[in-house]
Order: sequence, then C-alpha cells, then structure tokens
Amino acid sequence: QVRLVESGGDLVQAGGSLRLSCLVSGSIPDINSMAWYRQAPEYQRELVAVITKAGARNYRDSVKGRFVISRDIAGNTVSLQMNNLIPDDTGVYSCSAETDSRRVYWGQGTQVTVSS
Repeated sequence: QVRLVESGGDLVQAGGSLRLSCLVSGSIPDINSMAWYRQAPEYQRELVAVITKAGARNYRDSVKGRFVISRDIAGNTVSLQMNNLIPDDTGVYSCSAETDSRRVYWGQGTQVTVSS
C-alpha cells in the first residue's frame, strides 16, 4: 500500500524556519512531480511548491526567496525548507505525488503554525 507521510510541522515564531519532509512508502511508478500544498482554516488548499522529475521547481509568489523544495535522488522523499516564516504561512501542509498518468497520491498533512 502506498503512503505519503509528512513530518516536521511545528509551532514557530515569525522569522523562524522549519523543514518539512514527505516520505513515500510503497512503490509509486512513474512519478512525474511532487509538490507541497497548504490549507489555512476557511481557505482553499493552495499549491506552495512543485518539483518535477527533471528537477524543475516552481513556487507560489508569496514564498519565493523563502522556501526551497528538494527531492532525493531515489525520488521517494521530498522536502520543503521554509525560512523567514510569517503568520500567513500557517496551515496544514500536505505533500502529493503525481504520476505520468496523472494519478495523484496525497499525504495526511502536517500542521505549521507561525506566531506573530
């Protein structure tokens, strides 16, 4: 059974840093991209960062220059380094893996809370 398990969420003061990790257990064939999403209370889920199997990265504008998404060589772990956190970064962060056939796998999420 395939599972995506996130870790690293925490309560942190504004200006602080966190590193989120997402481990893929089980086998997912032909992963095309992996991504981090977040959802704040009463808001829609939004894409934070994505990395393709070719290593291309894209970020939402509000996190550019502060967040870095990375992936290990084996492709079964994706991380999100988050620096200079602000209260608007608060939310449940979930990772996803999308295959070449557009099937998407999701993790359960990890809570990030940034206090002012």
